[in-house]
Amino acid sequence: MPKDTHNRMPNGGSISESLVLSLLLSFSGGFQDAYTYVVRGHVFANAQTGNIVLMSTDFFLGNWLRGLGYLLPVTAFALGVFIADNIRYFCSKRIKAVNWRQIILIIEIIIMLAVGLLPESLNTLANIMVSFSCAMQVQAFRKVRGNSYASTMCIGNLRSGTYALSHFLRTKDKEILKNAMYYFSVILAFAAGAGLGGILCTVFEQYGRQNIWISCAVLTVCALLMFRRQKS
Repeated sequence: MPKDTHNRMPNGGSISESLVLSLLLSFSGGFQDAYTYVVRGHVFANAQTGNIVLMSTDFFLGNWLRGLGYLLPVTAFALGVFIADNIRYFCSKRIKAVNWRQIILIIEIIIMLAVGLLPESLNTLANIMVSFSCAMQVQAFRKVRGNSYASTMCIGNLRSGTYALSHFLRTKDKEILKNAMYYFSVILAFAAGAGLGGILCTVFEQYGRQNIWISCAVLTVCALLMFRRQKS
């Protein structure tokens, strides 16, 4: 995979790997998961493991239609990864002025704006769109300070953070401790987004569908941050 030559920080690192951007993306990821669960029919649009468990249970019980409601987001997630990777490939060959990750963020924002307009009768479509968007984000933003992570789920981050902490306790290497803190910070950001999303979607139930636009605002900040760093 070609190296990211756009949006470099003064210290040589990529903006897409910065801690601030990773925290914002994780916050947005947590918010999206709470939104789809509370507002869009108890579906985890980001954590596909839960959807696969629920889908399999329904299929084995003969609840084919309900099981299909979980299968579609899983399929959309896979499609999102596929599309994001091809956007990366196309941009590396044809478009040099704009980082492909900026394009991904713009697509995400547009999708989330559209999701907020969909009525509850189209919850399945809304979950498909969020899952697709989530997958694109996961594929585009995969590192924080050089460490692999996921901005829309926690199990891998929890494993990596705990492993790093265990390694630090044996070696007393402060760099390893710093890596552990990156992972735990990302987890806390995700939890904060999920908590706020759950509260807002419950307390402000009359604006339930539009609450996803808060995620749009966070993603817009991420996009602006990348564009600003590119110009500086």
